[in-house]
Amino acid sequence: MLTQIKGLHHVTSMARDAAENNHFFTRTLGLRRVKQTVNFDAPDVYHLYYGDEVGTPGTVMTHFPFPHIARGRPGTGEVGRTVFSVPKGSLGYWQERFAADRVGDVELVESFGNRQLNFRASEGDAMALVEAADDKRVPWTGNGVDAEHAIRGFDSVSLRLRDDGATEELLKFMGYENAESRNGVKRLIRPDGNGADVIDLEVLPDVGLAGLGAGSVHHVAFAVENRAAQLEVRKALLDTGYQVTPPIDRDYFWAIYFRTPGGVLFEIATNEPGFDRDEDTAHLGESLKLPTQHEHLRSALQEHLQPLEEKEAA
Repeated sequence: MLTQIKGLHHVTSMARDAAENNHFFTRTLGLRRVKQTVNFDAPDVYHLYYGDEVGTPGTVMTHFPFPHIARGRPGTGEVGRTVFSVPKGSLGYWQERFAADRVGDVELVESFGNRQLNFRASEGDAMALVEAADDKRVPWTGNGVDAEHAIRGFDSVSLRLRDDGATEELLKFMGYENAESRNGVKRLIRPDGNGADVIDLEVLPDVGLAGLGAGSVHHVAFAVENRAAQLEVRKALLDTGYQVTPPIDRDYFWAIYFRTPGGVLFEIATNEPGFDRDEDTAHLGESLKLPTQHEHLRSALQEHLQPLEEKEAA
């Protein structure tokens, strides 16, 4: 069993409208934009990161806004819902905030004994806020949500699968343990993690495969402390029979990727070097940062990329 993995690192989704995406995650959810950069493989497309003050692993939601992408098709082999942690007693505040911002598909439910507010993000992403009594992580309060109500980071993600046997075995190998099952959903928890410690498995044997598009999660990333730990995890996964990429420099972390038996793309990402490697903490996310190999495209990209604040200006 692996001991290096410490919970979620980030979740990356697809989007279509960069300004709308920026508005929803910074203004509606109150997260901080900690980085604006571009897709390494498609530099004419943003890669936007939102999280707490410094982009702590376990708090960071990221998006690739492809302007002409079709809406995703929900199904199996994907992350079904991304869940953020908020303080106990705060969901009334969020219901009012979502009503004012006309957020879609808002529903108050109970999940594993906790109150949970399901909703759809601006481009259809299935998300939720869950009340957590003992989450001590410090929230970002610079975008209009006070500390009594602000998002602490991720609580969990749910995986929608046609069969969960091999994925459950993989997660146990990654250090997760069975917690409980309710209403057909199996919950696994990473003990002594970073706060973003929960994975839920939902089995839907008669549902077809998901189609990637706007509102779909592209991949879910798990956190390891450093590159040495990442290499240990990579070797163990390779020895177990998984096809794992070599480490890839993503500027703010190193990443390896592999496809799970249930079809979901997993990443193992390092906590180092962090989002302050090229910006002062006080100014994270304020300017366009480019990978070195794309710096020569800066003038063209600044002309091409959609202004992120145009929704506020409209």
